[in-house]
Amino acid sequence: MATKSTIFKASVQIADIDHAYYADHALTLARHPSETDERMMMRLCALALHAHKLQSVCGGDGVLSFGAGLSDPDEPDVYLRDFTGLTRLWIEVGQPEDKPLLKACGRADEVVLYSFSQSAEIWWRSMEAKLARAQNLSVWRVPTSASQALIPMAQRNMQLQATIQEGVLMLGDGRHNVDLEPVRWK
Repeated sequence: MATKSTIFKASVQIADIDHAYYADHALTLARHPSETDERMMMRLCALALHAHKLQSVCGGDGVLSFGAGLSDPDEPDVYLRDFTGLTRLWIEVGQPEDKPLLKACGRADEVVLYSFSQSAEIWWRSMEAKLARAQNLSVWRVPTSASQALIPMAQRNMQLQATIQEGVLMLGDGRHNVDLEPVRWK
């Protein structure tokens, strides 16, 4: 019998000063058995960094949510869909292959990737030329120290505060605080 996903609940207060977006989000994350707490928290951070697009891209009329992730490789880790069903934003975390990313570029208005592991630089050197033609793809590097500092915050029930200012995500849960500053590669 297959191991089931573990369900995490997160209440996230987002104050995106850069984009004048302020909202509370009640989120449910299903962590696949093979997914690490670090990767799950990176999905949450990616959603927080792009939550403002719910208003700026969809005028508030859309759904910003977690996709099936590792359970379905044809689905994004995080997505923004408007009410017509168009995928306006497709977000991946980790080090995916080039073909699924390029396919996502054809299915969404914008594709964003956050790479965070220690081997990210090696991965990027092998992928940079393959992904160069994707005009609607942006690739970001999150320092491994920052992504690993998120791990203690991964609890079954999370109360988080996310502040985005000058491109830096400051995430805290009352006991831990992490400053996450992605660096743009593409």
